[in-house]
Amino acid sequence: MKKAIILLSGGLDSATCLVIAKEQGYKCYGLSFKYGQRHQFEIKSAKKLARHYNISDHITMNIDLRKFGGSALTDNIQVPKKRNENKMSKEIPITYVPARNTIFLSFALAYAEVKDSNDIFIGVNALDYSGYPDCRPLFINSFEKMANLGTKTGINDSSIKIHTPLINMKKSEIIQKGIALGLDFKMTHSCYDPYENGSPCGECDSCILRLAGFKQAGLNDPLEYNQ
Repeated sequence: MKKAIILLSGGLDSATCLVIAKEQGYKCYGLSFKYGQRHQFEIKSAKKLARHYNISDHITMNIDLRKFGGSALTDNIQVPKKRNENKMSKEIPITYVPARNTIFLSFALAYAEVKDSNDIFIGVNALDYSGYPDCRPLFINSFEKMANLGTKTGINDSSIKIHTPLINMKKSEIIQKGIALGLDFKMTHSCYDPYENGSPCGECDSCILRLAGFKQAGLNDPLEYNQ
């Protein structure tokens, strides 16, 4: 059975990537990160998803990017609220975590080599991407080239593939795809700045994109918002 490493944040996109990989017949290995982010609710969601889908060897890595700071997710910086989607796409927001996807993919690459896997799935999206430079196809293609140049797997004529099944999909299309594959989005968590009880704020960029996606898909978000 072919194997895949799934970067599983616990969010809507990574959960959809998981069910896509399983639908394609992969044995999935989950990789999540406690990287010093503002909250741990997304880790709880990742664990729920891993249990529900019987993921093999779900690993949560501890790396403290809060020691660097530089992001509203890893520093004492206010999370932007109530921004429109047009503004989100025109600038790199303060919620961008420097080099986060480079770091995550590097860990996934090491995990893939250990598990004799040639496949890594990541839920990046180039349409509803909030201006993050490490969610673009150019970045993914460049990382894949590097992965095949700098690993034993790549040198031994067995190419490594970074799968980005959501990269050209609208948020509504991602949601529809997840629903079609039986994903319960109630298990996911997307908010950058949730309340103490874990309820999403409904006002950060991630919440706004999520809510708009459900609305455009003609569906109700199963999460309860504290608004």
